[in-house]
Amino acid sequence: MSTLTISGIQANLHWEDRKANLQLFEEKIHSISQPTEIVVLPEMFSTGFSMHVETLAETMQGETVQWMKKIAAAKKIILTGSIIISETPVNGRTQYYNRLIWMLPNGQCGVYDKRHLFAYGDEHHHYSPGSKRLIASVKGWKINLLVCYDLRFPVWSRQSSALPLEAGLRMADSDGSVQDELEYDVLIYVANWPERRSAAWKTLLPARAIENQCYVVGVNRVGDDGNNIHYAGDSMVVDPQGLIVYSKKDEEDVFTITLEKSHLADIRKKFPFWKDADNFNMEPSAKKLDYD
Repeated sequence: MSTLTISGIQANLHWEDRKANLQLFEEKIHSISQPTEIVVLPEMFSTGFSMHVETLAETMQGETVQWMKKIAAAKKIILTGSIIISETPVNGRTQYYNRLIWMLPNGQCGVYDKRHLFAYGDEHHHYSPGSKRLIASVKGWKINLLVCYDLRFPVWSRQSSALPLEAGLRMADSDGSVQDELEYDVLIYVANWPERRSAAWKTLLPARAIENQCYVVGVNRVGDDGNNIHYAGDSMVVDPQGLIVYSKKDEEDVFTITLEKSHLADIRKKFPFWKDADNFNMEPSAKKLDYD
């Protein structure tokens, strides 16, 4: 059984200042002394949660994506977080996305466009929603990548069988192993989640872990943004039983934690609640990105 080491960076973002934020995160990434495989940054890590898309948006060839490519290659890590991206189809209207970038050390990347736009904060008036989940594979671990407000919508993250169903039953392997029967092993949420609604954040992250029998990693920011909204962080790692194995409030932090596939497999085998789940298909389906 393999392990997966993930680092998260809970930072106080510079409001709408790309260069300052990239310098901030470069310094924090270089400060990570222990070996790590994935580094997770918050939602809109280069700008803060801004609706000023016309002045802040970049293309996929822009400065931030190139920076991510450089850092991932130099540190030999997978680097992820969301940024503001613009795309203009041929003879079409420019669309803006709150896009999570999953940057591999070889320069290839996957993308996930935030599905659930935060209408309470006017996000739906400035951004276009995504239509597909992104599930990445690293060392045999399958990772479902989502953004902030997606956390409130359990159907979008709901675990489903990765194999065909026989008479409504998911069949385990001969050794009792079930981890390959399920769609993913880890849920990662990158966020700008305000302190005033932190009770929901701290409740729903463990809930997603329990109902999907997976690890959950939530990486949030701290400090105040340009709209005088305060963020307390509360970045968190939760195990498949809903037990909180890491949490940090009200201060910047760089944390590294190693997830154990054997622990995940033991929980799924001892408590095979996944067998009793409702049979459904997610539409639209997820994109897959392997890096093994």
